[in-house]
This record gives sequence, C-alpha cells and structure tokens, in this order.
Amino acid sequence: MTVLSTVRFKLTPARKSSSVELHTLWTSQGVRRFLFDDEVLHYEKTVELLAESERLHRTEGTGLWLITTQEAEDLLGFVGFWYFRQPPELELLYGVDERYWRRGIATETARAMLEHGLGPLQMTNVTASTDFENTASVRVMDRIGMRFSRRAVIEGRDTVFYTASRQIPHQRS
Repeated sequence: MTVLSTVRFKLTPARKSSSVELHTLWTSQGVRRFLFDDEVLHYEKTVELLAESERLHRTEGTGLWLITTQEAEDLLGFVGFWYFRQPPELELLYGVDERYWRRGIATETARAMLEHGLGPLQMTNVTASTDFENTASVRVMDRIGMRFSRRAVIEGRDTVFYTASRQIPHQRS
C-alpha cells in the first residue's frame, strides 16, 4: 500500500485500526454535513468502510488515506478515491477535521491525490462532486485545477461535479 507525501503532510492508507479516530471525525457535525448528508454513522459502518478501503488499496490502489503532519500522527483528515452512486463512479474525496479548516490542508492533499490518480494510477479522468452549497469544497476543486463539468439533482441534493483529465501526449503519424 502506497504512502504519499506533500510538503506538510503524510498520507497513509486507512486501516481498520484507525476506526476510532476516523469514526470521531466522520461523526463530527461539520464533516458529516456534506460527507454523509448529516447522517451519524454507526461505528460498525465505519469499520465496514475501512475494510472496503483496505480491499480497494490491495486490488486497485484506490481507497482512503489518512492525513497527518510529517512529524505527528494526529489525524487531520482523510483523502482518497471512493465509489459513489449506482452504477458505481470512482470519485476524489476529501475531508478535514473542523479544528483545522482554512489552513490549506484539503487543497494540498487533494492536489496530491489528484496527481496520484492521473499519474501512477493512470486514471484518464478524475471526478469529484459536492453539494452546491459546499462552497469550501468547490473552492478546493477549483484550486487544484479541476473544471466544472455539470450540475444535477442527485438523491434530492443539488450537486456539482468537477473533472480533471490526464494529458495524453499526441502520437506522431
């Protein structure tokens, strides 16, 4: 499983052993508002999602990564690629503990994950979505170079989608 780094942060593949910390983050009001449509997850669901993340890391190189500083192991947030909707669509996903908002953490780590997806994972396109009213997340997508692609009502929520594409070199004839 791949550990990634940015200038300030270490991104470590999420494991079931981090379920207590991640459950605390995912059930905090500010994070769950847009991530889980304000639903408070049961702890068992967190464990289940982390088991799926471990499987995705092993089989696809996707899943969730935990965000910590380079020096400490305190959980600041998470970032990664996750399947949403039916049929499943792989999307860039990120969230930061409310105590650390407005420090550029989401932007720096989402950019690293986007580069990982378009680079080593060789994804042709990376998509991300959020509720239209989640202006902070929209700013992150703009800052990392993603472009607005569409707006739709998904499961009753006004949702915006952004996309970034890998630049494939043109072949000469």
